[in-house]
Amino acid sequence: MPSSAAQQQPSSSAPSSPAVGVVVRPQQPPEALREHATTAEQAGAHELWLWEDCFWAGGLTSSALALAWTSSIRVGLGLMPVPLRNPALTSMEVAALARAFPGRFLPGVGHGVLDWMGQVGAREASPMTLLREHLDVLAPLLRGERVSADGRYVHLDGVQLDHPPQVVPPLLVGARGPKTLALAGERSDGVILDAGPSPEEVAASVGHTGRAGDDAFHVVVFVPSAVGDGARERIDAEADGWGNHRPAAPLVGSADEVAALVRAYGEAGATSVVLQPVGDGTDALDVVRLAGAAAALV
Repeated sequence: MPSSAAQQQPSSSAPSSPAVGVVVRPQQPPEALREHATTAEQAGAHELWLWEDCFWAGGLTSSALALAWTSSIRVGLGLMPVPLRNPALTSMEVAALARAFPGRFLPGVGHGVLDWMGQVGAREASPMTLLREHLDVLAPLLRGERVSADGRYVHLDGVQLDHPPQVVPPLLVGARGPKTLALAGERSDGVILDAGPSPEEVAASVGHTGRAGDDAFHVVVFVPSAVGDGARERIDAEADGWGNHRPAAPLVGSADEVAALVRAYGEAGATSVVLQPVGDGTDALDVVRLAGAAAALV
């Protein structure tokens, strides 16, 4: 079932008018985060998102820094791979940030890249069961409940947070396939969609969650973006390099053009559209500013 966190902190945007965010790619060194975070806030972006890809930088550490260096922008972490963490520790870390920065932290969890999980000895036989068991205990822990569990992977004995969040953040799930999308709809407050889906693909993914039309359900969509000559070509080249499909609707062009695409994603069910710079970082700050300009028009 949903964690009910969304009932305590509803989405601030109607589906046709989503929030506009930007992600700081983990290829950026940690010392660059401050400039990107403050620039995003000053430019007017609604959200700043971070990844926790192996083996760049810790997502919770980076989130804490970004929250401390800014004053109003929401900071999302999409996502924390559950194989790397005990859910009690995850809930403790999330609760600390949610209490220190109420209403500003958007935590996400997911399977993680399975090959990377294998590299660190954390790949499990049933990633779906592992994710489900984490979701089943994270939500009640964040609500301040005492939790016991004896599952295949998760074992807790009367665990309760001493400092649960006063404003419970929405718990989001990174998902691609229909089974994980359905799990997100059943047991979380929202879904994170990556790899640049088209608006039509977003609508199909939302359908798999079973939460279409639910204003309390967050749908965060990462869409590749670039600025300047050859923007589309750079996006396509990176997609080819990662073995992803080339995005059908990259966020390129003027702020007006990007805002129009953002609205199309909103009509498809997105509540947050996140501009994703190319990993080489050559125009990362320009994409940050583009996100702010588009946010003012949506």
